[in-house]
Amino acid sequence: MSYPIIAIDGPAASGKGTLSRNIAEKLGYAHMDTGSLYRAVAFEVLEMGGDPENADDALKGADSLANKIKNDDPSSSGFILHNAKLRGDEVAQAASVVAAMEPVRKQLVILQRTFAQNPGEGYQGAVLDGRDIGTVICPEADVKLFVTANIEVRAGRRMKELQSRGIEATNGTVLEDMRARDARDTERKSSPLKPAEDAVMLDTSQLSESEVLEKALEIIQGKMSGPTIS
Repeated sequence: MSYPIIAIDGPAASGKGTLSRNIAEKLGYAHMDTGSLYRAVAFEVLEMGGDPENADDALKGADSLANKIKNDDPSSSGFILHNAKLRGDEVAQAASVVAAMEPVRKQLVILQRTFAQNPGEGYQGAVLDGRDIGTVICPEADVKLFVTANIEVRAGRRMKELQSRGIEATNGTVLEDMRARDARDTERKSSPLKPAEDAVMLDTSQLSESEVLEKALEIIQGKMSGPTIS
């Protein structure tokens, strides 16, 4: 059976994660935040007492993650990608190491595609968000959205996120980090951030969360056949 796939890409703090979760909830689709996958691999390696810099340990972590996701419910609060421990500094540093390993990247591509094609019992389709979903992971997706916002708005959103976690930062520092991250994402040789040729652009700069969802659902309904989205 072929399930509908919605691919949502965009830069950091553009609102793609929130939008993806909202769409998944509204449509009864499974959701995967692919940006959390490398953190989850790193977490698995550390939990097993492995070394993130060891390629074999890293691949074992990726295999362990794939098995857990296969048997988990993406909508549950206990879903492995929802683990708050993935946001810790140790995991973040380990994630940057495992993400550079080609065998790990290949395993995660397989994992993402498998999730998209088999979202799980009870789900009507899959929503995946990240940097290369519409261009590399699921180029055959039924709907492709590229979510963006101007960099000042995105930096402001990131500031609020950091403050909510008790992390001190200045507007200037966050803005500088955002520019550097955008450059890394768009200029890297492997799977750079860019809109798919058939992606619909969605600028969230001046929109509320509910307005973004409303516009996205209009786009989805226009591109997919089936019942009206209520």
